[in-house]
Amino acid sequence: MSILEAYESGEHESKISHFAAMVTLASIDGPINPEEHMVLKGLAFKLDVSEEEVKVILKNPRKYPLIPPYGLEERINRLHDFFNVINADHEIDAKERAMIFKYAIGLGFSTEGAKKEIKKCITSLGTESVG
Repeated sequence: MSILEAYESGEHESKISHFAAMVTLASIDGPINPEEHMVLKGLAFKLDVSEEEVKVILKNPRKYPLIPPYGLEERINRLHDFFNVINADHEIDAKERAMIFKYAIGLGFSTEGAKKEIKKCITSLGTESVG
C-alpha cells in the first residue's frame, strides 16, 4: 500500500466515523425525522460516504469509534456539521447539548475551547437552546 492509499484510507475512515457520530446525534431524541434524514443525506454526499456505507451505519452508528481530524479548521467544520444535524428541528435539547459537548471534547477541543465553539455555533445558526 502506498503512502497516498494509506492516507486516503485513514481519511475515509475518519469521514465514516464523523458520519456515524452525526447519525447517533440525529437519533438521540428518537427516530431520525425527515429533516434530519435530508441533512444526513447531504452530509454523506459531502463526506463521500457511499449509499451502502450509509445503510450499514444507519443500522449501528455506535460501532464506529470517533477519529478526530488533525487540523483545527477541520475540527471546527465537523462541529458545524454536528450543528447542522441538530438545527434540522431548530432547537437543542439537554441530551443533544451534552452530546455536542462530548463530541467537541472528542474532536480535541479543551473544555473552554469546546464551550466557546459551541456558543459560536449556536449564535451563528440562531438555534434555540432548550435545557
